[in-house]
Amino acid sequence: MTHKKIQWPLWLIKLFTYEYWTWWAFYIPLIPYWLYQAFRTKSLTFFTNADPCIDYGGFFGESKIDILKQIPAQYLPQTIFITKGCSFDFVLEQIKMLEYPLICKPNVGERGTEVEKIVDEKALKNYFDSHPIDFIIQEYVSYDIELGVLYYRMPNEERGYVTSVVKKEFLSVIGDGESSIETLMQQSTRARFQLENMKKRLGMDFYKIPQRHERILLEPIGNHCRGTKFLNGNELINEQLHEVFNKIAKPIEGFHYGRFDMRVRSIQDLYKGQYIRVMELNGVSAEPGHIYDPEYKLLKAYKDLAYHWRIIANISIQQQKLGIKPVPTKVLWKVIKEHFRK
Repeated sequence: MTHKKIQWPLWLIKLFTYEYWTWWAFYIPLIPYWLYQAFRTKSLTFFTNADPCIDYGGFFGESKIDILKQIPAQYLPQTIFITKGCSFDFVLEQIKMLEYPLICKPNVGERGTEVEKIVDEKALKNYFDSHPIDFIIQEYVSYDIELGVLYYRMPNEERGYVTSVVKKEFLSVIGDGESSIETLMQQSTRARFQLENMKKRLGMDFYKIPQRHERILLEPIGNHCRGTKFLNGNELINEQLHEVFNKIAKPIEGFHYGRFDMRVRSIQDLYKGQYIRVMELNGVSAEPGHIYDPEYKLLKAYKDLAYHWRIIANISIQQQKLGIKPVPTKVLWKVIKEHFRK
């Protein structure tokens, strides 16, 4: 006799599984530690001077294209910046050397919001019409491995270090020849959180029945908020990896802390520093993504976050000694209010 697996309500799963908590609920217990670092650095906004090459250190509202332009070109996918108000014919002219699929994303945004894989001209026109903003078009990098690599370098040191690697497992289902995509998603806790979004995105394909053992990729965007599973990849950290990211990061003048979201053809290529494509670089707001591994423990996650906040504070102290001051609190508060208003 087959026993049906109990499905707990999503609200209950979210309550007891910290990877699904809202960001503010997750960070509340760390406020005293943040205040301690603010005391050490003599600044409530100590994090804003860690990366003077990024607006506000990458805390809020930074321009993605301004950051990408500073990364050595050999590590970037082909990237085109589209300004608000241009014509669609201009867009088509700009991308004529690219092939579909493409990735479109807002120039200012976070957590995978409004990032889309564009499969043809019609989809591109839909994105263009519905996003009257500055946005970025990138070639779609088809490498199988996507990583988030957190790196830091102290301002008075020549060498930096990788402190976190997160491996990304994209949201997908495996067909059994009998169940629809909807039913298969209902069988996965992670997929259940994405049911409504996927229903809108797939339309009638949502009820398609995949063949037995057929893998259906549901979400090509490697963002945790969109169902990607984050796995601890810190076993990949070694001297070779430190050296690779020193070569990538050191040419970026004023950069000392951040996470490279990237794809690579293989781990062997990663260690050789080749076939690497950086889609984004996030500054001080970047988290050590490995802490969202489902097997990770909450207290260890907080310990790892505190470790990285201390690194940022130490960078800030050295920057202040060099005359690079944090952004004034009233200025940053204005930026935060504007960010959440949007």
